Order: sequence, then C-alpha cells, then structure tokens
Amino acid sequence: MRESEKSMKSADDSRNGHRNGGKAQALLEKSIPPQTSLNDSLEGEVREFLTDESQLHTFDDLTKVNPVTPTTVLKCLQARYSAQVFYTQAGCTLVALNPFQPFPGLYSLDTMKQYHAAPQPQELKPHVFIVAEEAYRNIRDQLEPLNQSLVVSGESGAGKTWTSRCLMKYYATVAASSSALKSQSTVERIERRVLDSNPIMEAFGNACTLRNNNSSRFGKFIQLQLNSGQLLVGASVQTYLLEKTRVSCQPASERNFHIFYQMMRGATDEQRREWKMPLNQSFDWLPNSDKQIEEDVFEETVEAMLHMGIKTETQRHILRILAGILHLGNVRFSSPGEEHQLCQLPEDSEESMQTAAKLLSVPAQEFLTCLRVRTLKAGKQSLLKPCSQSECRVRRDCLAKTIYSQLFEWLVIFINNSICADKSTWSSFIGVLDVYGFECFHVNKLEQLCINYANEKLQQHFVAHYLKAQQEEYVSEGLQWSFVKYQDNQSCLDLLEGSPVSVFSLLNEESRLNRASDPNMLRVRLEKELSHNPNISWDKFSRVPHFTVAHYAGRVSYQIEGMVEKNKDPVPAELIGLLQKSDNPLLCQIFSGLESENPTTRGLAKVTVVSKFKNSLESLMSILLNTTPHYTRCIKPNPDCKPLTFKQEEVILQLEACGIVQTIHISAAGFPIRIPFKSFMQRYGLILKHLKRGKSSDDLHVDNNNSPQQEVEQLLSAVLNQRSCDERCLLVHCGRTKVFLTQAMLDVLEDQRRNILSRCAFSIQCCWLRYQRRRRLARRQSATLIQAAVRSWLVRKQVQRWNRAAAVIQSKWKHWKTVLKLLAEAELDDATDLVEDGAPPVDPVVRERGSVQLPSIQEPVTVRGWPLGLALASAPSITVSLTATGFQKLVSVVTSLNLPSRRGEYKVETNQYKQGLASIRAQPKGSVKLHCQRSPLLYADTQPDLKSVVTGFNEILLEQTLVSQDMR
Repeated sequence: MRESEKSMKSADDSRNGHRNGGKAQALLEKSIPPQTSLNDSLEGEVREFLTDESQLHTFDDLTKVNPVTPTTVLKCLQARYSAQVFYTQAGCTLVALNPFQPFPGLYSLDTMKQYHAAPQPQELKPHVFIVAEEAYRNIRDQLEPLNQSLVVSGESGAGKTWTSRCLMKYYATVAASSSALKSQSTVERIERRVLDSNPIMEAFGNACTLRNNNSSRFGKFIQLQLNSGQLLVGASVQTYLLEKTRVSCQPASERNFHIFYQMMRGATDEQRREWKMPLNQSFDWLPNSDKQIEEDVFEETVEAMLHMGIKTETQRHILRILAGILHLGNVRFSSPGEEHQLCQLPEDSEESMQTAAKLLSVPAQEFLTCLRVRTLKAGKQSLLKPCSQSECRVRRDCLAKTIYSQLFEWLVIFINNSICADKSTWSSFIGVLDVYGFECFHVNKLEQLCINYANEKLQQHFVAHYLKAQQEEYVSEGLQWSFVKYQDNQSCLDLLEGSPVSVFSLLNEESRLNRASDPNMLRVRLEKELSHNPNISWDKFSRVPHFTVAHYAGRVSYQIEGMVEKNKDPVPAELIGLLQKSDNPLLCQIFSGLESENPTTRGLAKVTVVSKFKNSLESLMSILLNTTPHYTRCIKPNPDCKPLTFKQEEVILQLEACGIVQTIHISAAGFPIRIPFKSFMQRYGLILKHLKRGKSSDDLHVDNNNSPQQEVEQLLSAVLNQRSCDERCLLVHCGRTKVFLTQAMLDVLEDQRRNILSRCAFSIQCCWLRYQRRRRLARRQSATLIQAAVRSWLVRKQVQRWNRAAAVIQSKWKHWKTVLKLLAEAELDDATDLVEDGAPPVDPVVRERGSVQLPSIQEPVTVRGWPLGLALASAPSITVSLTATGFQKLVSVVTSLNLPSRRGEYKVETNQYKQGLASIRAQPKGSVKLHCQRSPLLYADTQPDLKSVVTGFNEILLEQTLVSQDMR
C-alpha cells in the first residue's frame, strides 16, 4: 500500500468520532490530510467558505473557489456529487466523477443537440459535451493547430471507457446530422461503423478486474476524420500494449477477456456442439465464470461484427479459434520419468488436445509434438530436444497468447480498413485517447510497469502543455508572476526511459542475452546503476527481488521475476510454422506474414516488448504535441464501484496525483485567458470605435498609426478609465504579444461588446423596419393609383357602351314609332271592309249590347296568335271558345289576351270587353285571325297574369283610336 494512502487511512481512523458532526471545524479536521499545514488566516477563510455547505454544489468552476485548497476543492466536488452533478470545470481541465449507475437524460440525443446548438456552450452546465463541442468548433473556425485531441485519463474504473464512448457518440451525431450534400446512406454507414467498433474492441480488449468491471487492457487512440465541411467521413484506431498474458494467466478474483464469457453465455446449441462447449463445461482459463456483468452480451458483439462487415463465415472462424484457445488451456502435461523422454498427457487432457487441434484446424499429433519438442539449430543441423513440464506449459501459454494477440491485431486492421477514409477526403481529425489508468496491485509485473509509464508520459504532456508552459509564457510575456509549485515527473521518466542507463535499457540488455535470466542479478545491477535517482528504491529486507518506483500518483513495487521472459516475448518457430499451414483460412491469414524468432539473430537486433511499446508511445506523443489538447480527468469516487458513494480519502489522493489543485490554483491566481493582440482587436475593437463616437476628440485621442499593443492599451484604458491602477492589474495585463485576462475582465468586455452589438442590431432593425414601412406605403399608394385609373377607364368604357346602346335604342324606337304610327293610321281607317258579302245580319239587340255571338259556328274556333296583338277600333266584341295547342300559341295568347285558364279549354275575351279595343279585323268564317304587331314597350310594362291591364303601346293606340272616333 502506498505510504500516503496509509497515512490518510490512519488519519481517518483517528477521526471516526467526528464523522457525524455538522460543524465546520469538524469537517475541516476530517478532510485535511495531516501533512497539510495552514496558517490561521487561511484556516479562517476555509472555515468561512465551508460554513454554508448548501451552496457548495453551485460552483461550476473550481477556479471560483476561494481559497483554493485541497479541502475546499474536495468539499465542492463532494457537494456536487451528492446533488448528482458529476462534471465540474477546473481551469482547462474537466473533472468527471463516476456515478457508477446510468443516468439516461445525461447523455441523450436532446442533450447533444442542446450543447451543439448553444451560441456559447461554456455558459451551460459543465459537461463532457462542452469539451467535445469546443474541439469541434476549433476545427470549424480553423484555429491553429487545426487537429484536436481529447485526452481522457484517470485510474482504472474512473469511467474513461464510458467517457470515450460518449465522445464518439457525440461526434458521430453532430458531425453527420448536417450532411445535406452527402448521401444519407453513406453518412449513416460511417456513423454506425464508428460506433460499432466500440463493442468489438471492448469485447476483445477489456476484462473484469478488481477495480473495474470493464477495464481496458489495452490503450487506444481513435482518430475521427473530418472533411473540409466538418463532416465525419471516416475513422481509424491505433492500439497500444494489449495485455495478452491475461489469456493464460488471470490474477486472483479477476476474469479473462469479455469475449470468452460472452461465448459461454450466449452461444446457440448448434455452436456449443461445434465447439464442444456444453453448459456445464469448465475451463481453467475462465475463472469467476459465475460472475455476470453488464458487458456479457454476445448478441451485441455479433451484431456489431455484422455491421462492421465481418461475414458470418469469418465470424465462425474467429469463434472456432477462441474456442480452441479455451480447450488448449485445459491441456496439462505430466512430468516425464527421465530427462530425454517426452511429457505425457493425462487422460482428461487428451480429449481437450484433440478438440483444440480440431478447432484450430491443425493435425493433432503434429500439434502435440510442437508443444513437447523444441528444435535447436547447431550450424546447419537441427536437433530435437524434449521439453520439460514447465517448458511445455510455457510453450502452450505462448501459443495461446500469440494466437489471441494476432487475432486482435487482425480485428484492428479490419476495423481500420472498414471505417478509415482516403487521405484525400479528410483534412483534419479529432483524436480521442483512452489509455489504461494508473495501476498498483499487490503483485505488479511488466504490464503494470508499461501502463504506469504511459500514464507518466501523459502526465508530463499535461504538465508541459499547461502548468509549465503557462508559467513560462508569463515570464516570456513580461508578467510579474510568483511561480506555483507543481509536481514535475521528469525525474521519474528519466529513471524509466533515460539515456544512457535506465530501467528499460537495462531490461532490454538483459533480454537480448541468450541466457537464462537471474532476477537477483538484475536487481543488483539496477541498484548499482540507478541508485543516484531518488525515484527508485529497494526493500532490503524483502526476499522477493523487486524495485520500487515513485510515480506521480504514488509508489509502486515491481516484481523482477519473470519480467525478462515477458520482455523477450519468444514465439517458437515450430508453432508459427504449424499455424501457417492450418486449414482455418483466417488463422492461416493472420500468421502468413508473421516471422518467427530466428535463434541465430544477433542480440542487439531483437525487438523487445518494452522497445515496441516505447516506440509506439513516442509516436502517440508526437501526434498529441501537434494538436490542441483538451483534458478530461476521470475520478473514481470509491474503490468498490458503489453507486453514488463518495470516499474523501480516495478522491483527494487522485486530485493530488493528477495535479488538479495546482491547475486550479494557477488558473485562479493567474490569467487563464490569453488572446493575441490581433484577435483581441478583431473581437473587441468595436468597443473603441463606439467610444470614439460617444466622446469628443478632446476626451479620446486616437492615432491610426499606433502599434497593436498601443491600440490594445488604449482600448483597455477606455474600458477601465474609472478603475484604479491596482484594480486594473488584477483584472488584465498587456504582454508583449498577448492580452492576459481574468474571467471577470472577460465578462466586462463581453458585456460591453454585447450591449454595443445589441444597440447596433436595434438601429439596424429600426432602419430596416422604416425601409419596409416606406416600401409598403409606396406600394399601397401605387396600387391605389392603379386601381383608380383602371376603375375610371372601366367606367368610361361602360358609359360609352351605355351611350351607344341608348343611341341605338332611341334610333330604333323612333323608327318603330314611325312605322307603328303609319300602321295604326292604316288600320284605323274606315271599317267598312269588315262587312262581307252574305254575312247574316246582326241582331239589333246584340248590337246595342256591344257583343256578337257566333251561334252558327259548331266547332271551336281556331285562333292563330302572334306575340303581341294590335287591334282595330270599333269592332264588335265577340266571345270565342277555342282550344289552343302548342307552346308558341299558348304564349302568344297569354301574352296578348286576358285568358282565364281551364282544363283543356280557354274562354277568349277580346280587349274590347274591358278596354274598348277590338282585336278582330274581319268577321270570322270558320276561324278568327288575330293581326298582331310587336311592341317594344309591352314586355317592360305588362306581365301575363290574370289581373293585368292594357298598358304601354296598346293604351297609346287606344287613346289615338278614341280621339279619331270622336273626330269622326
């Protein structure tokens, strides 16, 4: 156990009596480590700050905490964690506390859209999406360096894998949602394949450990490739140091890789028969198989492989290889009686050997021979030597580890070929680094040394990029700055990788010697060569050879025994050659390009595990140095992974180890915002222009030939003209090339800029509205004028048509009037022509009564009618009974006569009966002929109803007739 951890635990045990106290003093004594020394004034400030604990969860940025101490930072994080707020800003770093339980709304699609669409995401609550959006907008705004990197660090179980998964989901969503020009199917394919790579990588590269159920046993750097339109067009995955020893050797209470347990739980009956893996089958390399975790979902892994493009037949080959590895783990060797004899297989191992050979598609007897016999070359001759029991076991484990690591590497290459875009199609990338966290177990070996070395490199990158670079920048820009002490791990890196002598160089040198390693000899050599470095120490009373390294996160003891063999990583040539001839096409493919170790190779030319890992890590660091980094520190609140449980001693050790307190202190005490002069004037120069218009030339003198620094100072003087010099120095400092601002000063500048832009926007809106109103008024007036002109023209045309029609009517009327007058004069002459020869004399009585009866007519009189009837005067009135047929006759009679209607008969009375007019020109002789003339006024004044009277032109004729009779 680490010394600081022991001291923390003892301090907490001594203060158990204060756990239930609510006083500020008790909280202070409980949370401050015993080695922390605070003066009276600082202690009073801390006590005053912690008095109102109900408001501690409101501090979204730890730089606003005053004073900045481990105690205040710890209490703020604990208050926010209790309020279920898991993200807190700490200067340039985002602190993420693992809740160990799902919160669906925290990473929903709506939340992504909210942070992506926000004008200023920093104004929202701290979230990992803010870090993602800031990197995305840096690429969109073409800020140098253009490429971005998101470094997710923390201990094992702190939530790095989940955070990386959320970042990938965010970019796959926002970088593909605005694709209007791309084919939607292409965008969906890329997005799905990028996300589907996660389940595959986690199934084959993650395992359940004591500290984390989904611990990454490899490091990965995911490069999300964006085109010039900031759209996701592809991705690539780069992996580091897969812990392949876990295949054959699992620490106590830990498990193997997830994929083996997924096969055991999710395989179909047909697959179990093919793999010879019944439900009750036990495997030596699958410990704790009864423990079920959330990641044991075989269907999800199979579906992800299908979406990635791995065909069903290829999946079958992959699963057969994995099943063969499990059966190989059940193969045991018995010790031979004599040295020259071969190791025998126990009875229960023979079936496992046959099954493993069948699943790997290699000859069983040849396979067994390769495991029990090794080939030694002496010049041009080859010698076969039986292996001991331990050597057979080592060769078996080496074979299993080699097969699994090659299969994992093939999967990574396949995923890259599936999702990686052509270099010509993308111009920038966002890298997400998910590397294993700092590890310290009861027994630490070469894997832990490499893992902690990688964390040391990342810590140095953070220190160099932010803490060290920031303070050096203050000096180069001429700021008066008191340096903040921070933990620099350069001496630890010199111990591990330094030149000419380091732990790695001595380990590689020992591994390249063709001899059996001696742990005690290596320990002596390490102590002799590296004793001057304060970061390495030894326990002289320990019987186990080891060395202890003081890392930035604590002291870790590494066991030397077995470290040299793991660093060699030998692959027997016989086994490689056998696998290259396998009938399994996938197994043959992944080993086709692998060269086995040549025993004649010179020692210095051998490539060791440490050297390969160091080279790949240096390549990664060079990529990170050429990008804009964004840091997310994942914190593990408790060692037992319990939901919503906060252990102060666990958290404060992590805060001190990763330098969070120093980061906050530098950000709070210094100037966290640094803007070059040109960018500063581009954004805030409008404030100075606005002040020019608001003041007279005597109050504000402006010289257009000023240097950028003078312009910046002039702007700052105008903004801070009412503040004292001391207050100004606390808010802003003008360096040689940049302006250094505090958050308060930035808020003042942003408020003034926002107010000016609001007023300008209001003026623009007023001008635009006035322009629109004037335009609408002009259009309305024009429309009114056009409507009036059209209406006037239509009225004139209508009046002209009326005048022409009236003139025609008058002309025609005058013509008809003349014709009718002449016709009336011709018909109103002497009526002597009415009397015909041979007509019976009229009875005098009848004559006196003014009516004529026609008793001699036996048949109904046929009347032939015309539209209008004009009658002669002084004709005898007669009564005629007639039957009219035909619509024309009916209308003519009804129009000209007064006809009471009966069914089938009509009684006709002449107009003379009522008006004194006669419509008969001659005495009837079998028929009565009515002479009719059309009157243009009759239809206008007369309707054919029973009560109609003679009006219009007939009345005029009647008056003329009466006048002419009187004159006679």
